[in-house]
Amino acid sequence: MEPMLPENNPVLEELALEVVRKSAALSGTLHSVTRKSIVTLVRTMNSYYSNLIEGHNTHPADIEKALANDYSQNPDQRALQRESVAHVYVQQKLEERLSKDPDTSICNVNFLCWLHRQFYEHLPAEFLEVNFKGVKKNVIPGSLRKDEVTVGRHLAPHSSQLLYFLNRFFAVYGNTTMKSVTKIIAVAASHHRLAWIHPFLDGNGRVTRLFTHAFLLKAGVDGHGMWTISRGLARNRDGYMNALSGADKIRQGDLDGRGNLSLQGLVSFCSFFLKTSLDQITFMSQLLELDGMKKRIAAYVEKQVSFGKLHGNSAYLLEAALLHGQLPRGEAPRILNMPERSARRVLKKLLDQNLLVSDTPKGPVGLAFPAKVTAYYFPRLYPEGIET
Repeated sequence: MEPMLPENNPVLEELALEVVRKSAALSGTLHSVTRKSIVTLVRTMNSYYSNLIEGHNTHPADIEKALANDYSQNPDQRALQRESVAHVYVQQKLEERLSKDPDTSICNVNFLCWLHRQFYEHLPAEFLEVNFKGVKKNVIPGSLRKDEVTVGRHLAPHSSQLLYFLNRFFAVYGNTTMKSVTKIIAVAASHHRLAWIHPFLDGNGRVTRLFTHAFLLKAGVDGHGMWTISRGLARNRDGYMNALSGADKIRQGDLDGRGNLSLQGLVSFCSFFLKTSLDQITFMSQLLELDGMKKRIAAYVEKQVSFGKLHGNSAYLLEAALLHGQLPRGEAPRILNMPERSARRVLKKLLDQNLLVSDTPKGPVGLAFPAKVTAYYFPRLYPEGIET
């Protein structure tokens, strides 16, 4: 699978630098408490888009219900909900693991198998059985495949050779002495090479995207969890698949590197990946710009006022929570410029509708982002018309 990394490529290096710059700017746009709520929303979005790439479409509102342990009575829909919850769970677990132990090596076979095991242990039983070349086979969570697979035109490495390929994968991408710019390019290159190795019988796409999330986090360009590559890949699925397929090609002559695989194919994939990353970072940066968010929150409140569901002053509390992260409940009368009893009623409505949340019955309140407001607060976060 050589070459593993494009070397001395000024175009890729400039793209990588731009990813570093823009992700750093995104990290500082919001109060840390508000940012945590955004991160929760982005995890759900990442689950939605990663599963959409696999052809599994679960409505964001249904994912939200499942995360609250409210599952559909329809078996097929319930299975998709459980799949989405599994993705959110594993992403949260890997983030917690890297937070507790920043030196965790994510490129070794143990971590990759851990991701696969965590994901598949939380799936419904029917997802553990796959039709493989006309024969039903069981997926063993966390175990490397023992069968030979072809993905499109790509014949994946023989199962007996997987550890050799994975050890080489670790040796290159797990190199802790990489320069920061090289590390960003390595995130892109490793995404393809892991998919190319195809280490598991099933779930390789999801594990690869979860691994990539971990790599972006380790590289310090995840924007504190406020953007996801999966949205960009899903929105241009054909381009993503074509870029993956292009990097699968063998070397195209003497001017195409010195490895077995095409250097130009790998460069093209890395360029596609980094441009997609920049597009998503830019999109989220624009979406989270404070003045724009305040206007969209006010517009949502205005609409709810017209339905008789909220008080006209509600936007003041929501905007204050956006800016300050959390608000003591006793601040509501001052912010709303209303008597205490009236202010309590306004606050209660916002809490009842899950527009504000609190950890305790009398504790401070913070901004929440339930599925019902996503289309208003964050237009185009999901495909057109997907929210109800």
